[in-house]
Amino acid sequence: MIGGGTGAFIGAVHRMAAALDGQIELVCGAFSRDAWRSLESGLKLGLTRARIYADYREMIASEAALAADERMHFVSIVTPNSEHFAAADLALGAGFDVFCEKPLTLTLDEARRLQRRVRESGRQLVVAHAYAAYPLVEEARRRIAAGELGTLRKVVVEYTQGWLAAPDVAGESRQAAWRLDPAQAGSSCCMGDIGVHAAQLAEHVCDRPIEAVCADLDAVVPGRELDDDGSVFLRLRGGLRGVLLASQVCTGEENNLRLRVYGDRGGLEWHQQEPNSLWLKWAEAPAQCLRAASPALGPVAAGLARVPAGHPEGYLEAFANLYRGFAQSLYTPAGADPVESQPWADLPLPGIDEAVRGMAFIEAVVASSEAGQQWRSLVPAGGVLEQGEQ
Repeated sequence: MIGGGTGAFIGAVHRMAAALDGQIELVCGAFSRDAWRSLESGLKLGLTRARIYADYREMIASEAALAADERMHFVSIVTPNSEHFAAADLALGAGFDVFCEKPLTLTLDEARRLQRRVRESGRQLVVAHAYAAYPLVEEARRRIAAGELGTLRKVVVEYTQGWLAAPDVAGESRQAAWRLDPAQAGSSCCMGDIGVHAAQLAEHVCDRPIEAVCADLDAVVPGRELDDDGSVFLRLRGGLRGVLLASQVCTGEENNLRLRVYGDRGGLEWHQQEPNSLWLKWAEAPAQCLRAASPALGPVAAGLARVPAGHPEGYLEAFANLYRGFAQSLYTPAGADPVESQPWADLPLPGIDEAVRGMAFIEAVVASSEAGQQWRSLVPAGGVLEQGEQ
């Protein structure tokens, strides 16, 4: 692990999720830019001093020099955004697969360079869009793909939080401070932190990339350099229209991620804060509520549920579904078909192309807002580097 030391929220989430299925073990780490903090964090996690490194460059070089049965197999990058590119590029170049926090990089150019590195190296990179791995999100995706909603007409996705509503929060929280710092977060705070999750969820469930955006971003709290609130009109492939709302200054909100999709036959609705229910709505029939672990679910969604129906599960289990799928994709024996016995292994993992589209989305909404809410295209092909393109 790179980053995620003492006091870091998301590092602990990654460790818990990775460990849930007993397939992944933390064996080494560079947990902080401060060597002593890294050592302290590693010792608390039960690692030996020899596998606790002062920085990620030392870790990657030292691990690469170990015998194949001793070195780490892949690296999780859970640092502020500014460290993602260099760490991922070095790891991929040394022959290690990568699991990286979002957004992938500071800029779209960096993301496209990593995309080339992935293709050249033959390694895998998965980005931490854990909301795509909830069982009922997968069920929503499957039912839309099967045409149950008919021709899609509208997608509405929103992610509202209130944790940045106070003007002095950056002085009290390390997590807030780096997200509001352009040098560490990039060109956007709110859209880069949670708006990109909402965009990926809409694309994933509808199976259509966002092609153009018209955005209005704002720093509602005076004195901030980066946005803490924004609204975006979306145009997705195939003529689908949408609206995306993301805000971190909605006082009293927690992690209120909501998705609604409407077709000419019906609609569906899912809330991340109540993740075990998926509502299906019909023009000429009563609305239906599907529940996690229900026998009515498809095999992949059913396989993603960890406990019997009625037992709450959520964020950590969804995160664990990503890690379990990542481990399966890396270490399945040649010739084996994991989907035959483990339907959950058919879960699409958010990889390098999705990560690049996320960066294209962030840069496009920032450019659109700065241009006075003008439409901006995500080019080429939603920000994805085409085969053969330089």
